[in-house]
Amino acid sequence: MAEIVYINGQLVPRSGAKLSPFDHGFLYGYGLFETMRAYSGHIFRLDRHLARLRLSAQSLGLIHSILNVVEGKQSLEVACLVTLEANKLKDARLRLTVSAGEGNMMPDPCTCSHPTVLITARSLVAPPPQKYESGFAAILSSLRRNTQSPLSRLKSTCYMENILARTEARAARCDEAILLNELGYLAEGSTTNIFLVHSGELITPSLGSGVLAGITREAVLEIAGSANIGTLERQVEPKELLEADEAFLTNSILERMPWTWLAGKPIGTGKPGQLTRELLAAYRELVNETLQ
Repeated sequence: MAEIVYINGQLVPRSGAKLSPFDHGFLYGYGLFETMRAYSGHIFRLDRHLARLRLSAQSLGLIHSILNVVEGKQSLEVACLVTLEANKLKDARLRLTVSAGEGNMMPDPCTCSHPTVLITARSLVAPPPQKYESGFAAILSSLRRNTQSPLSRLKSTCYMENILARTEARAARCDEAILLNELGYLAEGSTTNIFLVHSGELITPSLGSGVLAGITREAVLEIAGSANIGTLERQVEPKELLEADEAFLTNSILERMPWTWLAGKPIGTGKPGQLTRELLAAYRELVNETLQ
C-alpha cells in the first residue's frame, strides 16, 4: 500500500505531496512540529500535543492562520486520526508539522499568508526490549541551551542544534547527548527530557532551565503525584547525575528509557533502577486505560 500523507486538508500518496520551494519552514525553519505515538489506533494524549502546538503557534503568530486555513475544513485532531486510518496503522509514529507556508525569498513572515500543514504516519519502530534492560548511555554535548531564547520552549522545525547533539552522541557510540544551559545546569537531551532519582525523590530540570514541556514528562509528574512520590522541578547540576540512585529519559516514542551510563561512568548501579521500572509499568497502565 502506498504511504498516505495529509497536506493542507487533503490525503494524498506520498509521491503526490508537494511543498513550495519558497516555504518558510524549509527556507528558514519557521515552523513547529509534534511527534506522537499511536497505540492500537489511539493517539496517546493527542489533545495535549495539539494544545502545546496551538500555544506555540500563538507565540509565533501562526495560530490564526492555522485555524482559518486548516481547522475551518476539519480539526487537527480529525486530520491526525484520518491520516492514521488512511495508512491502516494501529501502532504508529505520527508527526504533525506546521510551517508559515509560502512567502517571499527574503525572511519576511508577513509575506506568508497560508501555512503548510503536513501529517505523516509510519509503523512504529520502538527500541527492542533488551534496550530497556540495559538502558541508554549518554554523553554531555558541547552545545548549550539558551534559556533566554524562546526556541528553548518550542518544538521548532529549526532543529539544527538537536541534530548536532545527536551527531555527537553517535560519534561517541552513545544513545543520547545531554545539553546543559548557558549557566551550566542540566537542560534536556537532544530529543528527551531528563529525570533523576535520589533517595526516593524524583528530580527533573525546571522548565526555566531551557526545557521543552514534554507531554511524556507531564505524564510522569502526574503519575508520581498520584503515587505520592516526591517530585522536584529545579535547576540541576551535572554532578548530581553521578550522585543519583537512578535516572531515565522520556519522550513520546521511548516512553521511559532507563539511563544507566554517562560519559563512560555508571549512574547508580549502571542498571535500570526500581523506581524507573515501576514508573514505566505505571505509564503503560495509563496508556492501556485510555484504550478501554
